Amino acid sequence: MNNPKLEAWIQASRAPFFVATMIPMTLGLVLAGSRDAWAPFRWLIVVLASFLVHLSTNLANDYFDHYAGADAGESIGGSRVIQEGKIAPSQIRNAIIIFYGMALVCGIWIVWVSAVWALIPLMLFSFFSSLFYTAPPIRYGYHGLGEVFVGLNMGPIMVAGTAASLAGAFSLSDWLVSVPIGIMVAFILFYQSLSDIEDDHAIGKLTVAVRLGQARAIWAVRIFYCAAVLSMIALAEFEMVSRLAYLSILTLWPAWKIDRMISMSSDWRELHDKGGKVRLFYLVNGLLLILSVIFR
Repeated sequence: MNNPKLEAWIQASRAPFFVATMIPMTLGLVLAGSRDAWAPFRWLIVVLASFLVHLSTNLANDYFDHYAGADAGESIGGSRVIQEGKIAPSQIRNAIIIFYGMALVCGIWIVWVSAVWALIPLMLFSFFSSLFYTAPPIRYGYHGLGEVFVGLNMGPIMVAGTAASLAGAFSLSDWLVSVPIGIMVAFILFYQSLSDIEDDHAIGKLTVAVRLGQARAIWAVRIFYCAAVLSMIALAEFEMVSRLAYLSILTLWPAWKIDRMISMSSDWRELHDKGGKVRLFYLVNGLLLILSVIFR
């Protein structure tokens, strides 16, 4: 690729994290399909809207963290496009407005076509969660609530909301099946915050990792991956998904390797570029959950 500007926007988008959006979107599709409610075109619009919000969230985090000083100096947080002079803050701001606007148009169309009016408060909750993760005056990500809101939005709300927009109604089982997804997305966010503990603490950004400190943060990592696997097993036990979900036990091995990687690291800043291992844990279990729904 020889287009520096395009490369900069791809860097700003943090594309590797989009797996966190694609898995719940696909799970929502197969859950709706299990009720004979396939609507491929509508699903593509839902996916487009979700990606636009995810992209806007990433850009907003860069924009507001820049002005808060969270990514200044030797910090390794964010995409670094502003700090490296690749994209001006004003361009990031304009992109945020455009992408949120496009997502709004998609959302209005989805609600109108599906006639599921209960989607409106969920969409509003997701929008405000997306924007105020780092935007003042709320900045809930600075108060240790990031994992909670991200887990809710990219787990239960995204999965059940997608299924409802296709099937025309919400289902309790969709909310329950989405629980492992929410846990694993929160796990991804928590892991990414480990390398930023010192920088976040310095500016008063009190993430869960900062509040726990390194000695206890590793136990939170263990709780996350164990909870993810146990929730998959519980769904299989209650016959909400097929027995394929039991195979999630096998992912405890790579999870343990992640555990060891963190425990043996003398400088947690080095963990920043090794997040692919956590995303792979999520991808494998996410695909396994999708297959468990298809073959239940």
